[in-house]
Amino acid sequence: MQRKISTTAKNSSKQQKQVRSAATPSAMELRPAPLEADEYQVLDSIQRRVLWLSTLIVHHANTRPNADDLKVGGHQASSASMVSILTALYFHYLHAGDRVSIKPHASPAYHAIQYLLGNLDQHYLQTLREFKGLQAYPSRTKDPDPVDFSTGSVGLGAVAPAFAAVAQRYAQQHFGEVTAQRFVAVIGDAELDEGNIWEAAIDETLHGAGNVLIIVDLNRQSLDRVVPGIRARQLKNLFAAAGWHTLEAKYGRLLEKVFAQPGGAALRQRIDEMSNEEYQSLLRRQGADMRARLTHPGGLDQPADADICKVLQDVPDENLKELLANLGGHDLNTLLDVFAQADQRHDAPTIVFAYTIKGWGLPFAGDAMNHSMHLSGEQVRELQRAMNIPEGAEWEAFASGSAEAAWCRQSAERLSRGQLQPAPLIPAEKIPGSLDMSFPGKLSTQEALGRILTRLATLEGIGERIVTAAPDVAISTHLIGWVNKTGVFSPTMHPDYQDGIQRTLRWQPNPQGQHIELGISEMNLFMLLGQLGLSYEHSGQLLFPIGTVYDPFICRGLDALIYGLYNHSKMIFAGTPSGVSLSPEGGAHQSTVTASLGVELPELNYYEPVFAHEVEWILLEALRECCDRDEGRSTYLRLSTKKIDQQLLEEALQRLGEERLRQHVLAGGYRLLEGRDLAPEANEDEVIQIVTTGVMVPEALAAARILAREGIAANVIHLTSPRKIFSTYNGFRRSQSQGQTEPASAAHLRTLFPRSERLAPIVTVQDASAHSLAFLSGIHGVPCISLGVDEFGQSGSMSELYQAVGISTDDIVAAGYTALDLAQER
Repeated sequence: MQRKISTTAKNSSKQQKQVRSAATPSAMELRPAPLEADEYQVLDSIQRRVLWLSTLIVHHANTRPNADDLKVGGHQASSASMVSILTALYFHYLHAGDRVSIKPHASPAYHAIQYLLGNLDQHYLQTLREFKGLQAYPSRTKDPDPVDFSTGSVGLGAVAPAFAAVAQRYAQQHFGEVTAQRFVAVIGDAELDEGNIWEAAIDETLHGAGNVLIIVDLNRQSLDRVVPGIRARQLKNLFAAAGWHTLEAKYGRLLEKVFAQPGGAALRQRIDEMSNEEYQSLLRRQGADMRARLTHPGGLDQPADADICKVLQDVPDENLKELLANLGGHDLNTLLDVFAQADQRHDAPTIVFAYTIKGWGLPFAGDAMNHSMHLSGEQVRELQRAMNIPEGAEWEAFASGSAEAAWCRQSAERLSRGQLQPAPLIPAEKIPGSLDMSFPGKLSTQEALGRILTRLATLEGIGERIVTAAPDVAISTHLIGWVNKTGVFSPTMHPDYQDGIQRTLRWQPNPQGQHIELGISEMNLFMLLGQLGLSYEHSGQLLFPIGTVYDPFICRGLDALIYGLYNHSKMIFAGTPSGVSLSPEGGAHQSTVTASLGVELPELNYYEPVFAHEVEWILLEALRECCDRDEGRSTYLRLSTKKIDQQLLEEALQRLGEERLRQHVLAGGYRLLEGRDLAPEANEDEVIQIVTTGVMVPEALAAARILAREGIAANVIHLTSPRKIFSTYNGFRRSQSQGQTEPASAAHLRTLFPRSERLAPIVTVQDASAHSLAFLSGIHGVPCISLGVDEFGQSGSMSELYQAVGISTDDIVAAGYTALDLAQER
C-alpha cells in the first residue's frame, strides 16, 4: 500500500524509522545465502537472455537501413562485461526506492533488463540511437523507460548518485520522509581516470553516506588499450584513504575452489601479480599455450612452477580458459555476497571492484581492441544457436509460465513494492512577486543577493526549503547573513569550540542548518546543486538549491553544470564577482566568457541585473521556476561587487510603474533612459540604441548624456537577460519563416525597439566578451558596434581597466558616433 508524505517537517526517531522500514529490505533479504543450484540456473538463464538481447539491440541498430551512411555504433563488448552485475542488481538485490546510475556503454543491457521487467515495450528494442528511440546512453529525460541518472559524459554518472544521497540525507533530516533509500553507481574502471571522481571522493559532504554504493566494472580495458600494470590495488588504497569502504568481487566460485586445493595458493599469487596486459593476452590463447605461460611465471625459458603445475594437472587444456575467466564480476553468488557485505557498512560510502571480462560471452571476449567491435551476421546467428533462441523469436521475452518469467515478474513487483509517494509540490503562486524591500543608496548586486536571501528565510513554506551551497566562498560571496540566520548543515552536531568567544559569524554545523559548504571544487558544487535540484524526482521532497561561485570558475565546473541542465535539474546559482569590474583581483579572477555561456546553454535562464530590486524580482522568479517540474528552468545570475547608485533606476520606475517594470525585467530588459528626453530636437537619423547589461549601466547612461549634448538621442536599454531576448528573437524569426502566428513574447521586442526606431544603429557594451550581445544587430539588420572584454585582464583601478579593454564611457561615445556614420552610409 502506498503512503502519502506530509510536507510538514517530521523529525522524530519513530517517523524516521517508519521511512526506513518502508523502503529498506530486511537484514535477511540484504544478506542472502548462496543461491540454490536451481535458483542459480534460473538467474543464469536470465543473464544469458540479457546478453543476447543487448547484443542483438546493437547489431540491429547497425544493420537496419541507414540514410546517413554513418556508423550507428554501440558497444557490445562494454555492455557484455556488465551483464552479470546488472542481472544481480535488478533481479535480486535492488528494492523500491533504490536509485541507480548505469555505465554509459551498458545502455543496451539496461534496456534489455527493463524490457524483461515489463518497463519497456518490445518495439523500442529495435530503436537504439534512432530519433525518439533508445538513446545512445541512458537519459532520464529522453529514454522511454525509467532512468534515474543520465550518463554519457564519463565520470559524472559515477558521482551523481553520491551527491543525490547527500540531497536525500538533507531532505530526510529536515522533512522526515523521503522516497529514496540506496544510491548505486555502476561505472567502468576507465572512468576512474576522471578527476571529478576524486574531487568528489575526498569531499567531506560524502562522509557518513552509508547508502552510497559504487560498483566498478573492472574489465582492465579503456577505449584504445588495456589499462597498463595492476591499477586495482592503487585505486583501492586511494578510496580507502578517502574514508570509503572498499570491497572486491575478484574471483568466482570455480577459481576459489581450485585455490583451496594443494598448490592453489601459488596459482592465486600468479594471477594476482599478473599485469593487466598479460592477463588479457592469456585469454586470447589456446589451452596448451595458456598452460605453458601460466606455469612458467618467469618466462618460457625458465623452470615451471611445481605448485601451479600440480593444481592444474586435472584441468583439461580446453577448460583452462573457462577457469581463468571465472571472475567475481561474472559469478552471481560472489556478486550477491559482496553486495550484502556492502549493506552492512552504514558509516561511509562503499566501492566494490568487480573483476570482469570485456566482451564476456562473446567471440571477441578479452580482445584488446574490442571496444568498438561488432559481431558479424554469422557470429550473431552462432550466438543465437548457442543460446537456443528459436528462429523468429529473437526479440521475445521468456515464455509465460516459465521459471524465468516468474522470476522477472517477482523482481518487477519487488522493485515497486512499498514505493512511497512524493510530497505535494509547492505551488508557484505561493511565491510573491516582490518582497517590498528597501535598499541603501549605493549597493552591489552581490550585496543585494545576501540581503534578499536573509529575507527569503522568513517566507513560510518557502524559506525552510531553501538550501545554499558554496565551494569555500560563502563569506566572500555575501552569504554571511544567510548562514548566521539558518546555520551550516551537517548530518551530526559538531562540537562548538568557539563557545563563549565573541564572533561575527555563527558557523556551527548541525542537522538543522541550511547551508552546505564544500571544499574548493566547483565541479562538486555543480554536481551537488544538480542533485539538490532533482531532490523531488529522486527523494520526493522539493528543495530550492541556491549556489554561489566566483564567476570565472563556472568554467571549472562547466561539465557538471551541463550535466545538471541536461537532467532538467531545477537549481539557482550566482556567479560573483564577474568581469574586469573586479579590478584589483587581476586577470585570473576576471570572467569574460560566462555571459556567452548564459546565452548559449539550454535549460538555463541567465540574468545580469544591476539594481537590487532587479535581483529581488529575478530571485523570486527563479524560485517559481523550481516549482514547475515540467517546464521550469535553472537560473544563473551574473553579479558584481561594483556598487551602483540605486537612484539611477528611479526615472524608469516612475515612467513604467513597479509592476510593469518588474514584468519587463523578467521578460529580459527595459528602456532605462529615453534619449529624446535629453535630446528632444534630434532627427530620426540622430537616434542610437545603447544596449547594456549589468554593471555597465552607469557608463552607458553617462555616454548617453554626453551624446545628448551633441544633439544625439541615445536610448539606454538595459538587458537584464540577454538569453530571454535572444530566445524571443529566435522564436519570432522561426514563426515568421514557418508562417505561424507571431508568439506573444515578440511584443516585448517592439517595446524595446519600437517601429519608429527600427533603423537606429546599436552600440552594445558589456563587462564580458563583446560577441555575447552582437546578435542584436540581426533583429532589424542595422549597424551594430559591440564593445566588451576580449582579452585577459590585469590588476588596476576600474577606470583604468575599462579604458584598457575599451568599455569606458569615452569608448561608448566614440562607438555611438561611428555607428551613426555607418547608418548614414547605408
